[in-house]
Amino acid sequence: MLSPVVDEDGAPFWEYAARGELRIQACADCGEPRFPPRPCCPHCHSFDSRWRLMSGLGRVWSYVVPHPPLLPAYAARVPYNAAVVELADAPRIRLVGNLVAGPAAPLGSLAPDRIRIGARVRIVFGAEGLPQWVLERS
Repeated sequence: MLSPVVDEDGAPFWEYAARGELRIQACADCGEPRFPPRPCCPHCHSFDSRWRLMSGLGRVWSYVVPHPPLLPAYAARVPYNAAVVELADAPRIRLVGNLVAGPAAPLGSLAPDRIRIGARVRIVFGAEGLPQWVLERS
């Protein structure tokens, strides 16, 4: 399984994720959320930031189901998906993760034919605090 590369700017994201919280860096001056985390606000150029707790709700903005897998270590896990999710409370923020059948479900546990662009999802955290998403019931 791939592990995230943690740098100084992104470390708080992964620390919160390990606790089961989705927090996104936001400018302490103008309030604009930003992802990926970085030292300076691209809107007002402030270096002050805070970590805003998010609802964990979003919608599928895009997804792909690779056939065959691009990485040999994932060959036994096909089919699996990689999804881009737009956050409900910060629509300009999009996170990459996998859609799974439920909390703690393995990669590839959600059938690809159940995935739709625009589907409502909520975050769950998998191994190493990696963001994963489950479909919300309508």
